Parts: sequence; C-alpha cells; structure tokens
Amino acid sequence: MGQESEEQYGRVAVMEEPEKLSYQEYKLPKVEKGAVLLKVRRSNICGSELHIWKGLHPTKKRGVLGHEMVGEVYALGEGVETDYAGSPVKIGDRIVSAYYITCLKCAACREGHFHLCEHAYDFWNMQPEAMPHFHGTFASHYYIHPNQYFYKVPDDVSDAAAASANCALSQVYFGLDKSGISFNQSIVIQGAGGLGLNAAAVAKERGATVIVIDGVESRLQQAKKFGADYTININDYETVEDRTNAILDLTNGIGADVALEVAGVPAAFAEGIHFIRPGGKYVTIGNITPGKLVEFDPGLLTRKSIQIIPVVRYNPWYLSKALLFLSQTKDIYPFDELLDAAFTLEDIKTALDKSAAREVTRGTIIMGGDSG
Repeated sequence: MGQESEEQYGRVAVMEEPEKLSYQEYKLPKVEKGAVLLKVRRSNICGSELHIWKGLHPTKKRGVLGHEMVGEVYALGEGVETDYAGSPVKIGDRIVSAYYITCLKCAACREGHFHLCEHAYDFWNMQPEAMPHFHGTFASHYYIHPNQYFYKVPDDVSDAAAASANCALSQVYFGLDKSGISFNQSIVIQGAGGLGLNAAAVAKERGATVIVIDGVESRLQQAKKFGADYTININDYETVEDRTNAILDLTNGIGADVALEVAGVPAAFAEGIHFIRPGGKYVTIGNITPGKLVEFDPGLLTRKSIQIIPVVRYNPWYLSKALLFLSQTKDIYPFDELLDAAFTLEDIKTALDKSAAREVTRGTIIMGGDSG
C-alpha cells in the first residue's frame, strides 16, 4: 500500500557534529507491517534541537534532528487502516505522531508509564546510514515505526498549529494534568516560549488564573493572547524576593497553587519554590540537560510541603487530546502565530543558528504542502 518505488528518493539533514550540517539522499524504504512513511510538511525547531545543535545533549552528537512535526501519509504498511484513536487513514492524510517508541515490554511500559519507555529513542538515535534512514523530521520523509502512536489531524487544524502538538502542547497538557490544576486556582508559568504559551492556554481553559514570567517583553505580550491574566517581566524586579512579592500580590498573599517551569534555566527551578503556596505543586519540564547545577533551598521546600512533579515526554494518547484541544480552541488562541519565521530544508543550519542566537523566537522548516 503506498507509493514505494525504486526511483523514489528522499533527503535528510544530518548534524555531523554540533553546529555542522550536511545532507544525504536515500531510497525511500519499503514500509514494514504496522509502520507508516510520511512526507514531511513542516518541522519546528524545538528547544531540544537547539540543545543538541549547541553540543549540550549528553549522548546525541551526530544524527538527524527534528521531532516536532506534521506530515502526510506517503505509504502505509500492511495492517495499518486506522490511527491510534480508530480514525481511518489513507494516503495523503495529514498525520502527527509521538516522537518516541512505546515498546510495551520494558519495566516502565509494563506499569503503564509509556512516556518513560526504556526504548523511547532507539530509532531516533540511529544514524541515517541505518535503515530505514528517515529517523528524524529534518528531512523530506519520516518513518513511523510499529508501536509509535500517530493520529490524523482534524481538518480544521492548520499545519502551523498541528506541528507543535506532538511536543509542546502534548507535554504541557500531560504535566498540567499531573498537577491537577483546576477552576479558581492560580498558576505561575516560568517561561513564555512555545511550551509556556501552550501551557497558558490549557490552564486558562481549566479556569485557572494564569501568571506568566519571562524576560522578553514581546513574549509576554504574546502570552496575553494565550490566556495570561498577568505577566511579570523579570527585568523589572531585581531580586527573587521582589518577584516573589509581586506574585504574592496577585495571589491574595499566599502564593500560587501550581508553578510550571518551562524556562530551561536551572536558576528558574530554584526560584520557583518561592512562588508556590504551602502544599502547592511544582511541575518542572524545561530543564533537560543533566549536570547543570544550581543552589537550592531544600528546607524551604520541606517546610512548605511542595510536591515536585518532573515531567519528560507524555503518555502518547495525550497527542490525541492535544489535537482535539486545538480544534476546540482554534478561534480563541492564535496558535498559528506561535511560529515567527519559516525556512526551507536547505536553510536548516541558518534556522538553527538564528534560533540559537534568539534572532528567531520560534522557527519552522516548511518542506511541502501548504504553509498554513
């Protein structure tokens, strides 16, 4: 089923080493039973890619980058007739997939913690020379393996919105579910990048009072469009105490019920416990690089009895929840405006360099299809 042909080739962008990129061409693979081959429509530049590009990832030093994407079905393996929500799929349908594998057999999977699968990155970590070659989404095509959840994109969700679903939106949705944030509670979101903006929208739809902290005023202005009731520019407050007092003023003097760290800065994590009320919860997602240390006050954490909830990835069915959320709120929040610069496959190095230098807030690589 599909369009596999010996004459059909695709391209992958390969990070040969940090900040060095090359391109390789491979014959499109024959799709195995239970797998899907996508033609990539667009792939976003996530903060994870920037960590790898700058040489900060603990293990990935070479390979194909890209994971936050939307594509269209190019070929279906035997037995693939529906997505993981039971919706029929066919050639040409737009698809988003979880960017990792759920092996179903490891200790974490056996306990239902699919987001912690020991084999999550077995294929993403493979070198492009190894079949089926298209392991990352900075490429013309992307191979979805068996046991890799994927979902059909609703017709009323644009490519620009859908491309962020399989990472940013799904992850903060999962994290906020773990926090139990609900109506008439307050949340402080540290960071107004893609994760923070998506989180603001999800928290706002749950009836929470949303406070967003960042050091870039343009990001804070955008946060207001995504549901932020209040914004705090860290540059307006000299000390942690000053910022804490600003949050206390907005939360009846007790602190936020929940805080969410998506800044990716260790100092932000240490600061966050000051913003939270006694008995509150702290979800941390942004700090993903081991070995980056910061001074921390464990006594304050204990005395306030704050529950820390670290979150990596998400259970894969949250991708379906994210797509439904986008469909239901498309007229409320400007998800299409999350991306502020577009590049071609040939310009990936420029896109990564500009993003790393913060000349671009949220870049996307458009490989084909519409640009909506």
